[in-house]
Amino acid sequence: MNIKGFLFGSAAALVAVTGARAADAIVVAEPEPVEYVRICDAYGKGFFYIPGTETCLKIGGYLRYDASAGDDVYNGGDRDTWNKHLRTEIRFDARSETELGTLRSYIQTRFEYTDGVNSGGSIPQAFIELGGFRIGVADEIFGSWTNYAGDIVNDDVINYNSWASNQVSYTYAAGNGISAIIAAEQGSVNEGYSDYVIDDYLPHLMAGVKFEQGWGGVSAIGGYDSNVEEFAGKLRFDLKFTDTFSAFLMGGYQSGYDDSRVKRNFLAPWHGDWAAWGGLAAKVSDKATINGLIGYESEGTIAAALNVGYEIVPGFVITPELNYTKFDGDRKADSIAHGGSDDAFGGTLRFQRNF
Repeated sequence: MNIKGFLFGSAAALVAVTGARAADAIVVAEPEPVEYVRICDAYGKGFFYIPGTETCLKIGGYLRYDASAGDDVYNGGDRDTWNKHLRTEIRFDARSETELGTLRSYIQTRFEYTDGVNSGGSIPQAFIELGGFRIGVADEIFGSWTNYAGDIVNDDVINYNSWASNQVSYTYAAGNGISAIIAAEQGSVNEGYSDYVIDDYLPHLMAGVKFEQGWGGVSAIGGYDSNVEEFAGKLRFDLKFTDTFSAFLMGGYQSGYDDSRVKRNFLAPWHGDWAAWGGLAAKVSDKATINGLIGYESEGTIAAALNVGYEIVPGFVITPELNYTKFDGDRKADSIAHGGSDDAFGGTLRFQRNF
């Protein structure tokens, strides 16, 4: 064999060996299969499966900015300047199916910044649910069971419920729009108000029923405050006139009302033996909804609110709201103590981005 033949043969052998090794290297370096996120449609929009599990998760929340001016319609005082309040909430909702029903865990985190002061963070709701049972902290059931008081910024000038509380509850869904609830709550402390936390082993007790249909519904709840040893109840009627217009009427009563008591009824923070609320919502266009609310408590104070929620683009709503309060009874004296008079007029402009 001459020199030229030897060189050509060696080169061919080298190419063959290199190609084989390259093929082996490609096989070894083959990537692992990728598990893409799957949509979970069992619990509504926004849920997805946590990779590698059968648990569905939804992450959502909002960022809100409020600017208020005029009188403080809660206590009658003159604001003298803008009141600015920013709030952001992030919510986590995880659900899965078990032999005992749907297992759910819900966490709501909140951060606030008010008038130049960082108010810090809080967890207003965090609970576990399984087959109708719930344990954790959540909005006080006396207000949430009857669906609050409409889509109003300042909806609690005539207050219809207290605040978040540790609780244990059971909700039974009988079908055909009928449901019922029983609950025990610890109560809570809210700055500027009474301490409603129980002081022995007997909790605040509640029971409610609800009937909901396409035309509207009826809901009722009653409860016992173990601190003051008094009862309270609420009844609400909802009516849907059309797909774009609805209204509600709600009334509440408490036994043994006494404003001088150090601890008042946790279930009924309004002033007087009874209070009433009426509201409406009218969707006047694809983007705009008019909301109204009027409330009255038997001590004589009346409060009204009117706003327009306008959705600039999907997920971004601007809501200008006007509020008026006519004070009477002990609330009139409180208004004068804050430098106000027997009435107050103010307004709020809200910007909210939901996601």
